Amino acid sequence: MAQKAIREADAKRMLARLLTEYTKGAYALEDRFVSVDPETDLNQLPQKHEWLLQEKLVAKPDQLIKRRGKNNLLLLNAAWADVKEWVEGKRGKPITINNVTGVLEHFIIEPYIHHAEKDEYYLAIISVRAGDEILFYHPGGINVGDIDAKASRLIVPVGEFPNAKSIERALLNNIPQNQRPLISSYIEGMFKFYADLNYTYLEINPFVVLENEKIIPLDLAAKLDDTAGFVSGRKWGEIIFPPPFGRVLSKEEAFVEELDSKTGASLKLTILNPEGRIWLMIAGGGASVIYADTITDLGYMQELANYGEYSGDPNENFTYLYAKTIIDLMTRKKHEQGKALLIGGGISNFTDVVSTFSGIIRAIKEYQEKLRDHSVKIFVRRGGLNYKEGLKLLEKLGAETGVPIKAFGPETHMTKIVPMAINSL
Repeated sequence: MAQKAIREADAKRMLARLLTEYTKGAYALEDRFVSVDPETDLNQLPQKHEWLLQEKLVAKPDQLIKRRGKNNLLLLNAAWADVKEWVEGKRGKPITINNVTGVLEHFIIEPYIHHAEKDEYYLAIISVRAGDEILFYHPGGINVGDIDAKASRLIVPVGEFPNAKSIERALLNNIPQNQRPLISSYIEGMFKFYADLNYTYLEINPFVVLENEKIIPLDLAAKLDDTAGFVSGRKWGEIIFPPPFGRVLSKEEAFVEELDSKTGASLKLTILNPEGRIWLMIAGGGASVIYADTITDLGYMQELANYGEYSGDPNENFTYLYAKTIIDLMTRKKHEQGKALLIGGGISNFTDVVSTFSGIIRAIKEYQEKLRDHSVKIFVRRGGLNYKEGLKLLEKLGAETGVPIKAFGPETHMTKIVPMAINSL
């Protein structure tokens, strides 16, 4: 499962289209969410959306930025002229948030909802190991604070759906009695929406309850399981998975991200230093952290070229394409003292080591001349299903191609190949 964040506007449009399907026709939400990107002509927007000139508005960046209110990136209760000036003043401008610098290019504009702070509520539904967890707290809003310590929680096992009564008992003891049926039914519908559309994270902070018993989500953050596109893609509509704020994907990173979206396995690649001399091809998310930490602890962080993982039993072709991408990157620029490639991992539970190694072997064979020319040494440590056969295949490959390959099984500590690689440089 690959959890990928989506824009607030996309999630709210999905709610506007589909929420009544999960709430027996209740909790209708108008689709009045305008997206602004670098190509948007602000002067034309009121012609397409007349309500922009008729109501007070909210404007904020829509680029996966957290705590926009705390970072003065929220314009509230403003007329269109003020919104237009505010967006024009920020669009295309670099800004640093929590030590991350990026350019503001995408915004969401929506109607301002007049309400009292006492009517703000926090709701989140999050995928966890045991199933899904619902978190609720009142009051919500910009000053909600440490929600992990405050929230009421309800764990929903995989395949089950909570009803309004169980939600009310578990989560709503601290809100007025007369509001409990309305909010519990809303949460019941939101959970159905979340589960059916394969969300992995849905946080609404806040939603507000108006006097006419209408519930409106004001601020929203969401992630989808992008490997479920074949199941839910038609309902999602035109969804783009944007990169995190301040991050521009390279061509190779974008390629691996596309591969990742097409498999139930996990393929991840982040390029840290394209001229680095230590490259990683690590099986497993936990193992990737351990290898990167070990390299850093040994004082070679500046030489660490990439970070990522292949896991979840990708087939031979996906592993080949992943390995080919990394090897191509590391053989573009020579270093007189050579480079090292670590093919590491723990002991797999269900991944067939021979199958994944077969994809890696294809890539090494294809690039053997470049690998020799760039003085690349390969160090392998792996255990699990068919690992002995896989290690023998790699050692044989080294003898056939002249590319130095040292392979070790689970009798060797997982990170022992790190100092070996460093000492070889």
